[in-house]
Amino acid sequence: MKDARLSPHVSPKARQLPVLQQLAALCYRFERGRPEVLLITTRKSRRWIIPKGWLIDGLTPPETALQEAWEEAGVRGKCDVQAIGRFFYQKRRRKKGPVMCAVDVFPLLATSIASRFPEYQQRQRKWITPKKAAQLVNSPELALLLQKIEPVRH
Repeated sequence: MKDARLSPHVSPKARQLPVLQQLAALCYRFERGRPEVLLITTRKSRRWIIPKGWLIDGLTPPETALQEAWEEAGVRGKCDVQAIGRFFYQKRRRKKGPVMCAVDVFPLLATSIASRFPEYQQRQRKWITPKKAAQLVNSPELALLLQKIEPVRH
């Protein structure tokens, strides 16, 4: 499956890769009336990202995003049913080869944050302003989403 709507940030070579869908949770909260977003590190390269993963059988896209937020960041909350945007990145898979991932992003208002969660020993997490978060992520499209975020109070 190819996606003709790939971002201009995607290289011509990457445009030839199969495109697979992922779902992500853009976790946010309000501290002293100001929005903060959550970034987590990847397990291997330790880059800053938001919780994301493949669609989970039996779950809707926003339910999958909510599950990923729990597993990867220990966040529970209220996930919007409408995605606020999409970003693309190239994923290198050892056995199956590279693919382009189209990641639909769902805003998630954090209502609780656990100290222990399934991947707590494998990741770091950081609550920061959307502007600072945009400076830390590698994806230009994710950075734009973070810069434009206007969290909605549920």
